[in-house]
Amino acid sequence: MRLAKVPEVTALFWIIKIATTGMGEAASDWMGERPVVLAAVLVLLALAALVGSLWAQFRAPHYVAWIYWSAVAMVSVVGTMVADVLRMASGLPLWATSAAFALAVAASLGAWYRSEGNLSIHSITTRRRETYYWTTVASTFALGTALGDYTALYLNLGWLDSGLMFLGLILLPLIAWRWFGLNSVAAFWAAYVLTRPLGASFADWFGVPKEHHGLGVGTGPVALVLIVAIVALVGLSRETLRPAGRPVLEASY
Repeated sequence: MRLAKVPEVTALFWIIKIATTGMGEAASDWMGERPVVLAAVLVLLALAALVGSLWAQFRAPHYVAWIYWSAVAMVSVVGTMVADVLRMASGLPLWATSAAFALAVAASLGAWYRSEGNLSIHSITTRRRETYYWTTVASTFALGTALGDYTALYLNLGWLDSGLMFLGLILLPLIAWRWFGLNSVAAFWAAYVLTRPLGASFADWFGVPKEHHGLGVGTGPVALVLIVAIVALVGLSRETLRPAGRPVLEASY
């Protein structure tokens, strides 16, 4: 039996996860703002980094902090780009792309459950389960990107109000699990999806110009600050986060 390839789910896990979502949003937007040729080169580099990080993750015999979080970060960057490109290329409204990505998440989880009979991250000890896990993770990033844009732009909530709304929503799975008996696996995946629009909304609020209801810090500086924060947090996590190995830990969020 292989050791678990994902970390324990603790408060630090969620903090790093939210930071990667904000970084992915800001970095993707920053690349999109570059001249066409430079943007194309940066996209290719991001794709190469994604492939390399996932290759290292699948090759690792167990959870390794910097490998795992590098993969999460690159899925965030590329997932944001893919979601934005698909929306623009298809011409579909944000509510339609949100629905489409929600179906993709449901399909991924459904295929995983039919194949393995378990969606717990503590069961990710085989290559096939790990493949389902990362497919689902990528789908949640795309869904979260569409949801964040939908609430901020289509519903006209703006970036700050959207971020505050998702901050409230992400507490609901915790409350439902702790006091109303919600299954811990369902609570985990519900919160996991919500981390994406939560982090991205606040990143956009800091990064976008003031005329677009942001603080005007700039996407580049926001991405850089979050990268530094992620590196520091992952360094800290090496001393505190361990491979997920006991079911009780899944409920620790």
